[in-house]
Amino acid sequence: MPHSLFLVTLVVDDYDRAKSFYCDSLGFECLADDLQPEGKRWVMVKPKGTEGAALLLAQAANSEQRAAIGSQTGGRVGFFLKTDDFARDHAAMTAKGVRFLEEPRHEVYGTVAVFADLYGNRWDLIQHSS
Repeated sequence: MPHSLFLVTLVVDDYDRAKSFYCDSLGFECLADDLQPEGKRWVMVKPKGTEGAALLLAQAANSEQRAAIGSQTGGRVGFFLKTDDFARDHAAMTAKGVRFLEEPRHEVYGTVAVFADLYGNRWDLIQHSS
């Protein structure tokens, strides 16, 4: 039976603030924003026009979850955003206030730069070599 990873939870401080960052600053699309019991919401976002996994934006519900915001991977790059045009997307993201932690660099596998999301989680923006 084939499997695929389709959803990854990202703990956030506020649904609307997180949704705005991912949709407005990174250009993701909102797949769902549905009310759930106890004031929770089911908010799913993903890069536009892709087949890959989506993010479930989960608002922290207690102090343990709040402590994980921004450090879900212990300070390592934990998310990888693939692009077909690094220069275009790097420029667009920078113009929208996305904070890159380094200058773009060329590696054997492609062009890459680390950026931080709204919470400090580290992401790679990467265009693989042809």
